[in-house]
Order: sequence, then structure tokens, then C-alpha cells
Amino acid sequence: MGSILLQAFISQSVVKPENVVATVNHSERIDSLASKYGVKVTADNRAAVKSADIILLCMKPQTLGEVVQEIEHHLRAGQLIISIAASVPTSYIEQRIPAKIPVVRAMPNTPSRVGAGMTAFCCGTSVKPSDLEIVHRLFDTVGETIRVDEKHMDAVTGLSASGPAYIFMILESLAEGGVKVGLPRDIAMKLAGQTVMGSAKMMLETGDHPALLKDAVATPAGCTVDGILELEEGGLRVTLIKAVVKASQRAKELLFS
Repeated sequence: MGSILLQAFISQSVVKPENVVATVNHSERIDSLASKYGVKVTADNRAAVKSADIILLCMKPQTLGEVVQEIEHHLRAGQLIISIAASVPTSYIEQRIPAKIPVVRAMPNTPSRVGAGMTAFCCGTSVKPSDLEIVHRLFDTVGETIRVDEKHMDAVTGLSASGPAYIFMILESLAEGGVKVGLPRDIAMKLAGQTVMGSAKMMLETGDHPALLKDAVATPAGCTVDGILELEEGGLRVTLIKAVVKASQRAKELLFS
């Protein structure tokens, strides 16, 4: 995700490559990353944060505490910290850094790679309006951005961050169904992908409830009703709800697992 964000920031001129310092765990990646993005790359987190105005923590929650401990004495007033580590509350970071440094917790998803991402974020205690502008400017480069209360962030993780995996499974299944009834695989994939994308766009742009849009497709005694009956008998609706709930519950545990 860090690479996805970096590429978007640079390609859309939100930041200049010469003003970016990226860090890596393994020194053998330094040259390839620097060559690919034209930015300075180092394995020294402490050196990287000293002159930075904005610090993005793009790592697994299990390692975030160690990194914050490593950089805490090199932070200064006027910086902004943005963490995309799942499960980690803003308070967890705030308690480990100097007071009054604003902390934002954000959760983008993988469709950010193609500019169709969804990022939800929440704010710590010291975040200012000018910080909000920065967050929107950065994450708007990869899709839509929305602010939520922190109590909803684990649910965000279970829905929009994990959700692409569910949709990819649905896409795979739709395409396989098309192949089963005789469509060439490439055509089935195209039909499935455009159908899902168009359906989502229709819901977002019309503002209509999905149930209403579904009923508009399912004409009386038509073939769609038979398909819906199969989905209901297979438990698709309940299974997807349970998937979001389960992933959200797991998100609460990642920091301590």
C-alpha cells in the first residue's frame, strides 16, 4: 500500500520526488525502489523523520509499536503522522510520541492502485483543520476519502479494506458461471467486471437502495428471479454479512496478535 500511495502522490504531483524519503526493512531494496520512483530511500527510520513534515506509517500493526519507539525522540512539533496500520488506535501512537503532534488513522484499500480506492480516516486529539486538508489531498489521489469516528474504523477494515477480496471472489464466480454456460473465459471476465463496476456506479450515483435497484432488474417471472432464488438458498446475503462482521472482529485483535 505504501508503494501504491507513493506512486499516486508523485504521478499526480502532490509531492515532488526530491521531497520524499522512503524507508525499507531490507537494504537490498534501496536501489530498486529509488530507481523506480526517483525518491531517496534509506533503511534508517530515524534519519527519515527528522526533516519530514508528513510521516506516513505504512506497516503491519504488529511492527508499528517498534517503529514508533524507534522514531519517537526524533519527532518535532509541526509534523503530521498518518498511520494506515489496521487495528491501531490513534491513542496508541499518541501515548508514545511527544504531545501535540497530530495523529491520523487511515484505512485505504487495494483498488487505490487504479485510482478507485476508498479511504476512511479518523483523527486523534491534536488534529487541526489544516491537517484534514492534507489528508484529503493525499488520499484523494487514489479514490474517495471519508472521515469517520474512530469507533467505526474496525468496521471500515472489515467492509471496505477487506471487501475487495469478497468482490474478487464474486467476480471469479460470475465469470466461472459464464464459462459453465459456454462463454469464452475472456468474454466472461469482461462481462463480470463491467457488470460489477456498473452496478456499483449506479448505486452510488443514483443514491437508490440496492434492494430497489435489484427489484428493477428482477422482472416478474423472469430469469433473474430464478438466479436470485439460487443465491438466497445458497446463503449469499447472510454469508457476506458474516464475512464483514468476522473481519471487523479480527481487526480489533491484530495489534495484539
